[in-house]
Parts: sequence; C-alpha cells; structure tokens
Amino acid sequence: MRKLNNPFLKNGKAMILAYDHGFEHGISDFNDFSLLPENILELAANNGYTGLVLRKGLGELLFPVSKKVPLIIKLNGKSPFLRENDSLVSADCSVKYAQELGAKGVGYTIYLGSQFEKEMIKEFGKIQEEARERNLITILWLYPVSKEILSWENFTANACRLGLELGADMVKIKYPGSKEELKKARKYCPSLKILLSGGEKLAEEEFLNNLKESLKAGLDGVAVGRNIFQQEDPESMSKKIQEIIFG
Repeated sequence: MRKLNNPFLKNGKAMILAYDHGFEHGISDFNDFSLLPENILELAANNGYTGLVLRKGLGELLFPVSKKVPLIIKLNGKSPFLRENDSLVSADCSVKYAQELGAKGVGYTIYLGSQFEKEMIKEFGKIQEEARERNLITILWLYPVSKEILSWENFTANACRLGLELGADMVKIKYPGSKEELKKARKYCPSLKILLSGGEKLAEEEFLNNLKESLKAGLDGVAVGRNIFQQEDPESMSKKIQEIIFG
C-alpha cells in the first residue's frame, strides 16, 4: 500500500484546530466567540491552520469546509453525560460519510487502559483500512482512560508505538509532563507524525512553553481547541502558535 500525501502538513508540521469540544465537554466550554461555528471556520482559514476537526453535524453545517482548510471528521467520542470513563466509545460516523462531507482525514479516540480497549482497537483497524482505500489520512487520539495511567513510566512512548503499529498516519497525545517522555516517543516512532493535544485551558504562557518543549523533543505540531477559543484573543494566540511551529 502506497504512502499517502498528508494534506494536514506544511513543511512537515501540523497546526490543527479542534472544534469537537461541544460534543465532548458540553456548552460550558463555549463563549460568545466559540459558540458560532462560522467564527471558528474564519479563524482556521485566516491564521495558518493546516486542518480543522469537526463532528459530522458541524461538517454538514459548514460543508464544504475543505475548500478553506482541510477537514478532519472525528468519528467517535464520549459525551459529558458519561459518568463512567471506562466505557466503550464506538464510531457514530462512517468513513464513507466523512469523505462525502469533504473530509481529507478521519479521527478516532482509543482510551488506553479501558476494559474496552480491545474493541476500540478492532474498530479502528477497520476504519484505518477503509480510510486507506479512500485515500484519507487517519489521526488517532491516544488517551489514557485515567490520569493515573498517563503518569506510568513509558506510557506516552508505548501509546505512540501502538499508533504506529496500528497504521495511523498521525497520533494526538496528552502532554506527559516532561520533555524526556516525548523524546522517548520520538525515538521509538521515528516515522510517525506526533501531535500535542491542547487539552484543558492553561495560562497562555504555560501552554506555549509546553508546545515549545514538545517541538524541541521532536513532536510535529499541535491539535488544539480550548487553548485557542477560551483565550482572551484567539487570533493573537493562533499567531503565537503559528510562529512557534513554523517560524
């Protein structure tokens, strides 16, 4: 199988805007700016973003978004009503439909350490094969099912290696707390595109420092949402991130 051209990269780096947080976290994550999808599309198109993550409902609303910025449709996720983290999170959108919406890539989360890890790995395996047939990029969110697991020795490197061996084109990981852990992930996955997850809103300086450390450790960019939308000036924050990644 030939290697696909990756439309989400610029000079080998990615700066992806994630806008699936309404599904994942509920309306508490919104402010006057971010509750309007049109604002997000404009932000993504005019501030150097190489990709935009949407759920299928917003993909329908903003169709065809890919003419302004390459689209990633997120195929699964957990709602804010799910009390038990250790639950099966299955796809609610097909690869075929994502492509019909104009997507150039599809995203999927595996919650590592979950009792349903095996089922999610199996489902992603089928998604990856169909995405290959349709010339779509696969982006794998590799999240620990609990914060405790994130702190385990070699968790991040092992997670990235799992993504590599599952055939993901890119993986999205949480910041593990140290540059050394990220260097280890880079060492054991030299060909894999590894992106830092934005996660919960941090102070601007803390987030930007985490991003700088991640890039120094060899990561290939960021997929970020709340640390853009919830900042006082999303456009200014976008430009700072753009300068760090591409400048």
